[in-house]
Amino acid sequence: MHSATHQAIDAVWRIESAKIIAGVARLVRDIGLAEELAQDALVAALEHWPTGGVPDNPGAWLMATAKNRALDHLRRSKLQDSKLAQIGHDLEAQEALVVPDFVDALDAARQDEIGDDLLRLIFTACHPLLSTDARVALTLKLLGGLTTHEIARAFLVSEPTIAQRIVRAKRTLGEARVPFEVPRGDALAKRLASVLEVVYLVFNEGYTATAGEDWMRPALIDEALRLGRMLAELAPSEPEVLGLLALMELQASRAKARTDAEGRPVLLMDQDRSRWDRLLIRRGLAALQRVEALGELRSPYALQAAIAACHARASAAADTDWALITALYGTLAQVSPSPVVELNRAVAVAMAYGPAAGLELIDALQEERSLQNYQWLPSVRGDLLAKLGRNEEASAEFTRAAALARNVRERELLLERAAKL
Repeated sequence: MHSATHQAIDAVWRIESAKIIAGVARLVRDIGLAEELAQDALVAALEHWPTGGVPDNPGAWLMATAKNRALDHLRRSKLQDSKLAQIGHDLEAQEALVVPDFVDALDAARQDEIGDDLLRLIFTACHPLLSTDARVALTLKLLGGLTTHEIARAFLVSEPTIAQRIVRAKRTLGEARVPFEVPRGDALAKRLASVLEVVYLVFNEGYTATAGEDWMRPALIDEALRLGRMLAELAPSEPEVLGLLALMELQASRAKARTDAEGRPVLLMDQDRSRWDRLLIRRGLAALQRVEALGELRSPYALQAAIAACHARASAAADTDWALITALYGTLAQVSPSPVVELNRAVAVAMAYGPAAGLELIDALQEERSLQNYQWLPSVRGDLLAKLGRNEEASAEFTRAAALARNVRERELLLERAAKL
């Protein structure tokens, strides 16, 4: 019985923890303290629910308990009357522990407020003041609901290292007195870019793991999708949010086809498209349509989503509209220029107009410093050389790419391609 109750608590906490921390953070204006008070509510659930039963609205129970802890803390801190007046309406939440129906009504009345709280939490956790690694760790901890152990395992970093990053991040935000708010005006665009960068970093690490023995880490894909969907609900008119969501949904649709039965990588053109997730494709295309309705298709994430949509709409690899993909990469190179975009554009050019045309673009990137340790540059070059019948050169390129790869599965794939030549 207790085991079932504990499983229920774990499930509720994974779903509700971000809302609870966000709601408490609005009261105490300190993310670190908010997390501690939310954890106190979790401990209370672990103490009371196994004997008293799981409440009808467990999320509201946890929220009310955490806010009660926050109010107790504020009273002990002897805050000014004005501060207590500002949060006075939250005193009603105390009734939630004995009047469940009131909790339901309270929750329904405050849904917009909860949404605002979550936005504040997302923008605070992804503050540019923090390093990228710290932003990723703190976001996964507070908003993804992952434990320190799960984050460490996902990124192949020691648990103490992740714990230290999180502690330092919360301390940095506290010492800098970063306001718990959604930025306005020009600051919003800058901070939104930071938020989306973190979510996409999490997704990419799940989609193609940087290192380790697994080609993908599905748990990170799921967390990134959850964060993206949350953002889209909270900011339904932000084209870059919708563009990123569309991109992630469409790319995630291929996940089951990206590995074989032994967990080895299966490249895009070799995938069994019947295994692509049609629901995720529909969701991705719907999000892309919302971007189109806003007239913002030239934003970077939307352009990448449009490219992913070309693949999703092709029932077979041979049906892919590579000319359109080439044009979209050309626009992306203008909007958000980078060597990686040029590398991807070269692949599209090769597919649309022949390997020689693509190789010419690849060779122009050979001296690009930022790509010197990027395994996909020699990998793509090897692929194009092989298509041109220059097998010895191709094999050397695949071998060079394998030496740069940190992911075991990726390295095996590259060495296998080199050996076949």
